[in-house]
Amino acid sequence: AICCCFHLLSHYISVLPPQMSWHPTYKSSKFRNVYGKAGNREQCFDGIPITRNVHDNHFCAVNAKFLAIVTETAGGGSFLVIPVNKPGRFDPHHPKVCGHQGGVLDIKWNPFTDNIIASCSEDCSVRIWEIPEGGLRRNMSKAMLELYGHSRRVGLIEWHPTCCGLLFSAGYDFKILIWNLEEGAPVKMIDCHSDVVLCMSFNTDGSLLATSCKDKHLRVIEPRSGRVLQEADCKSHRVNRVVFLGNMKRLATTGVSRWNTRQVALWDQEDLSMPIIEEEIDGLSGLLFPFYDADTHMLYLAGKGDGNIRYYEVSTEKPYLQYLMEFRSPAPQKGLGVMPKHGLDVTTCEVFRFYKLVTLKGLIEPISMIVPRRSETYQEDIYPMTASTEPAVTADEWLSGIDREPVLMSLKAGYKRPCRTAFKAPRKGWKTMVNGLDLLESIPPKTENELLRMFFRQQDELKRLRDELVQKDVRVQQLELELNNLRNAKNM
Repeated sequence: AICCCFHLLSHYISVLPPQMSWHPTYKSSKFRNVYGKAGNREQCFDGIPITRNVHDNHFCAVNAKFLAIVTETAGGGSFLVIPVNKPGRFDPHHPKVCGHQGGVLDIKWNPFTDNIIASCSEDCSVRIWEIPEGGLRRNMSKAMLELYGHSRRVGLIEWHPTCCGLLFSAGYDFKILIWNLEEGAPVKMIDCHSDVVLCMSFNTDGSLLATSCKDKHLRVIEPRSGRVLQEADCKSHRVNRVVFLGNMKRLATTGVSRWNTRQVALWDQEDLSMPIIEEEIDGLSGLLFPFYDADTHMLYLAGKGDGNIRYYEVSTEKPYLQYLMEFRSPAPQKGLGVMPKHGLDVTTCEVFRFYKLVTLKGLIEPISMIVPRRSETYQEDIYPMTASTEPAVTADEWLSGIDREPVLMSLKAGYKRPCRTAFKAPRKGWKTMVNGLDLLESIPPKTENELLRMFFRQQDELKRLRDELVQKDVRVQQLELELNNLRNAKNM
């Protein structure tokens, strides 16, 4: 009887369809158990007056040194710059960058120089600021560069991914300007859009530019010539945001379906006739912001106005988009800043870090995406060679037609190669110095005791300067007498 059952079972297995398997249907992944960890209260930035502007942007930018946030101000536009390693309660008297005459709509740190930040505004200008080491000590109103070229407000800026001195700006005049910051002037205008540009994204070497537009078109552009290589009329999937997926020759877009549900779609960058895959997310109305990590091939989707962050693993084979997990939070987010790779904590297996803007609480909350590992050694499989802080080409080289892949670096020892080819502004800055003391950088007093100490220091300084002046007057009189004596001796 046992032999008979065995033969029957063998016969049944032999006639099973070939596609059936004992293995699970999902693909194994080292990032399947990635989880989000929100920072505790001591790691948050509290009491910050986050802007209430309804423009669809993040209003936040972060790098390994500084956190910048657009703030709510009466008249003009300003943003804060806070050292990223100094969280806590915000000081209401903290100095700001406040040179714009209109509201600030976008801010972006230079990926190669931590102290350089660009901003654009409703006053139709783009400005480049140089933040002092250690942060601001006084309000900064004088920009390193002021760039005027748009006829209407400027809503979007992006740095070139491999060149330090090139900045792209998109305005409400439907134009994209390419600025050579070494000359302080626009060198190219891309004029192929019939409405406002919503999003810009570069491929890895910066040779291609993808844009989404309010005219419901998705475009892949050769930025040096301004020629449109591929264009999609997205009627069924109204594209809002687009991002290049590294070197996979794919684009990811987020938008809204014809039934007003939020969607994510993948496209072939060389054929935009139809998306490779479309996936429904939910029925909420907030904008979906996509973030892509080329090192781990993970795509993060964060909704404006809700507290969730979904993340997927992207591959070139089916199912193309593998759902991993979701970070949930009851606090709605207005925008998100992303820490560059060289600013992550590799000792905790952190592969991505967001800085979440919670407007209702005036709070900036860090959220770390962590791969759970038991080993305390450096995990080379989740930290491959990544883009460094050294530019690969100069502005002149790129404009002449040269493309290079990013210079790579390892995160093993927290290594960071300094940028030696940072652009230089075409005009020089200025400072007021007295005996080595930078008067413009002096910290204003906050208490009565500090005010008194500063007053007495100034009195001592004035007394010293008066004494020096008297000594110089005496010396001048002595030199005049000696000169008269010499003249009299010659006449005799």
